[in-house]
Amino acid sequence: VDGGDNNNNSHKLDTMRLPETLLWAALFIHEVVGEYGMAHFSDREKSNGKDYCIFFNSQWARLPQDLHKASRLQIYDLTTSVLCSPSEVPEGGFPNRIPMVLRGNCTFYEKVRLAQINGAKGLLIVSKDRLTPPAGNKTQYEEIDIPVALLSYSDMLDISKTFGKARLVAMYAPNEPVLDYNMVIIFLMAVGTVAVGGYWAGSRDRKKRYLKLKRDEAAEKQDEETVDVSPVMICVFVVMCCSMLVLLYFFYDYLAIWVIAIFCVASSVGLHSCLWPFVRRLPFCKCRVPQNNLPYLQKRPQVSALLLSAFCLGVSLTWMVFRNEDEWAWVLQDALGIAFCLYMLKTVRLPTFKACTLLLSVLIYDVFFVFITPFLTNSGESIMVEVAAGPSDSATHEKLPMVLKVPRLNSSPLALCDRPFSLLGFGDILVPGLLVVYCHRFDILIQSSRIYFVACTVGAHYGVGLLVTFVALAVMQMGQPALLYLVPCTLLTSLAVALCRKELPQFWTGSGFVPAIALAPISCTQTAAPPTEGPLTPKPEAEEAEPAEEKAQEAAPQEQPTAENEEEE
Repeated sequence: VDGGDNNNNSHKLDTMRLPETLLWAALFIHEVVGEYGMAHFSDREKSNGKDYCIFFNSQWARLPQDLHKASRLQIYDLTTSVLCSPSEVPEGGFPNRIPMVLRGNCTFYEKVRLAQINGAKGLLIVSKDRLTPPAGNKTQYEEIDIPVALLSYSDMLDISKTFGKARLVAMYAPNEPVLDYNMVIIFLMAVGTVAVGGYWAGSRDRKKRYLKLKRDEAAEKQDEETVDVSPVMICVFVVMCCSMLVLLYFFYDYLAIWVIAIFCVASSVGLHSCLWPFVRRLPFCKCRVPQNNLPYLQKRPQVSALLLSAFCLGVSLTWMVFRNEDEWAWVLQDALGIAFCLYMLKTVRLPTFKACTLLLSVLIYDVFFVFITPFLTNSGESIMVEVAAGPSDSATHEKLPMVLKVPRLNSSPLALCDRPFSLLGFGDILVPGLLVVYCHRFDILIQSSRIYFVACTVGAHYGVGLLVTFVALAVMQMGQPALLYLVPCTLLTSLAVALCRKELPQFWTGSGFVPAIALAPISCTQTAAPPTEGPLTPKPEAEEAEPAEEKAQEAAPQEQPTAENEEEE
């Protein structure tokens, strides 16, 4: 729900959503039917107070933007009543007070009318369910001139514990900053993850090709560690994602804990994969497990590998235990999430630009789940935003960890309302990141100066696409499907570079990654033979392969540790 300028709310509320303009309205209009504000509670004897989030409709009455301009009035605690009939009004009414009542089954107009005619200066309605806008019609709005707002039941319980009976309240609606500073942190984390993951995966591909030239067994092991994505796998993946989103929306409390458990296992594996190349270089970490018959230890792994595995699993379990500690648990979640994304970018490969285009195109399905589903759900919230941030009516109040999250850093009290974190899903990093990996691999294949990699990472992927996402977020004041902006930027920029360099046929089909060409002699310092020279004859191939084998045999005692290092990197 947008908490936009209060001066524009009156004519926006009357705007009707017509079926024939459904898609256009979903993309460009977000009707303002309620705003977030703050209720500042304090004791009469104490100067310090505390802010609580409220949800109000300025059609009843507007709230001041500054706390110092808001009137501090005494609360009349009537939470044992719903204030739906005159018999529930206490003797003497509510002169210059703000009654606090339960939601009940009657309309907002019936409640606020009873409060106003009995001298109240406002009305706070405590709701155990989702905070819905206190709506009415035009005639009712004209009749009422006191503010009416909704307060959550959990906040009401905290107010009762924190403040005495002589509690005062001042309601106000501060302006929300257009852009929060935490966007800069998310921007840097996303750019860094994609850049490092793309460079790492491309470098591994170069080393693997070099090891294949030397007929090294480490190259075959690297092939086993990577997964090439086919069109069928892409279609199955999209169907699974859509199904999982819908299932999470309807059965969130049952499935959320399983997603958390899967994230713990996957992120610990990813963290181990990221840290192992550094740990294995330590000079005092070469000792191995003694000879034994224990399961999983018969191959005598290095002790450092076991210790690193225990450390990574301990980090994941620590996050799982303290995942609801909003003050610091988000740091662990982001670190584990970045490690998971790096591991996936290193492992999953798209063999052709055609596969990249197919994957990135079909994954814009989240546009439907963000913009269209609010018209289909009873709550008016998008399925994507509800699942990513966690439903407000969830019994477990669990949050899915498949996002990078950074708390709001602005000083606005409205940071307490709704969602205090800015989120960026892993899919918004992994999906375009796979294209970045492909671009770096293609750069290595044609031995260019990483022009595709730089253009896709800096020039388009986050240099433009993510900034456009942030601008749309600030303008529309609602959750945005980042892939809607990232996909065109990444695909079009990569396509433009290929066209300018006249390499589109090779870039589109991934020519050079297929085995027939990969078996040709290629070195890290030598350019590939021009295609006009024709296929190699058996005799030259044998003549060139023999010196290469002799060279590999001569350097075998020295090259073997290097091969292991290259494999792990």
